[in-house]
Amino acid sequence: MLFQLYWPYFVVGLVVYVVMRVGFATLRGLKEKKRLGLAKKSDDLRQEDNSGSSDSEPSKEEDDTSPALPENLRHIPLNFEELSKEEAVLKSNQFYELMNKRRTVRHFSSKPVPKEVIYNIIKTAGTAPSGAHTQPWTYVVVSSPEMKQNIREIIEDEEEINYKKRMGKVWTTDLKPLKTNWIKEYLTDAPYLILIFKQVYSYRENGKKKLHYYNEQSVSISAGILLAAIHYAGLVSLTSTPLNCGPALRNLLGRPSNEKLTLLLPVGYPAENCLVPDLQRKPLDEIMIEF
Repeated sequence: MLFQLYWPYFVVGLVVYVVMRVGFATLRGLKEKKRLGLAKKSDDLRQEDNSGSSDSEPSKEEDDTSPALPENLRHIPLNFEELSKEEAVLKSNQFYELMNKRRTVRHFSSKPVPKEVIYNIIKTAGTAPSGAHTQPWTYVVVSSPEMKQNIREIIEDEEEINYKKRMGKVWTTDLKPLKTNWIKEYLTDAPYLILIFKQVYSYRENGKKKLHYYNEQSVSISAGILLAAIHYAGLVSLTSTPLNCGPALRNLLGRPSNEKLTLLLPVGYPAENCLVPDLQRKPLDEIMIEF
């Protein structure tokens, strides 16, 4: 009798109970998937950090686990000459004074630069340390007027889109005081362009892939040494990162897919009456923390 009178309430209650059970089960499943997804993402990030670059292409476990360097690599005495305290202070200050005069230049003379100077500064960049001594850099030197023009056309086409659509108002507003735009005369004015490619991986003699650990950091260090060498040789430069131009420039220069464009530097002498922004560098107490 009781069920006959109140059966609609029993049915509604049963439906609510079932819906709640299904809902809670679904919610638990979503939470578990999210947890597993976060864990996998964390593992992936750790893997990228251990490899030194998120650009490393995923690959199956390699059968060849032999080291990239010879197992019986010979070790030799370090060729080191210790300076006196006075000489160390003097030389460190002299080098600072020299490098503090380095400026980024956007107006170049077409005056030729001895090719041997370019060879020497790139050899100097090649002395940089690198992960597992993989030396994951390729320096492409361009002096051909035709090739420089091709590079300029690729970059200016992309840069116009960057300035008008991709970079946004804040970015372009920050660049206004530097008086930059998508027109890059220096790409054809400078006697040399140096394009720095990072090698994400290479191949061993047996055809097995050899990952280049910390390729991003290694190439960055090498590029910094290159800038110092350029300035030390009495030349000027500009560090540019051509946005969205990497694949087109890589194809133009015939570089393989394992290489990614990192920087492009025009190198030469400054144009007559060259002007640079009146910028100040941060003092030591703003860039160093001491314990």
